[in-house]
Amino acid sequence: MADKKNNHKMTVEEAGRKGGEATARNHDKEFYKEIGRKGGEATSKNHDKDFYEEIGHKGGKARAEQHDDK
Repeated sequence: MADKKNNHKMTVEEAGRKGGEATARNHDKEFYKEIGRKGGEATSKNHDKDFYEEIGHKGGKARAEQHDDK
């Protein structure tokens, strides 16, 4: 919500939330699938197999630690 101290300007978080909500209203599932595909293609051109193995290992380890904490 807008804060009286900053002349009713919205925070970065509020602006991001509002923008995300507007984007979600204006685009369908296919839009998100397409931008995800394009992002994946761009990323794959910049990284090799070792990069993906490393981030997979880190993610798996982090998830296992979360599971162990429960």
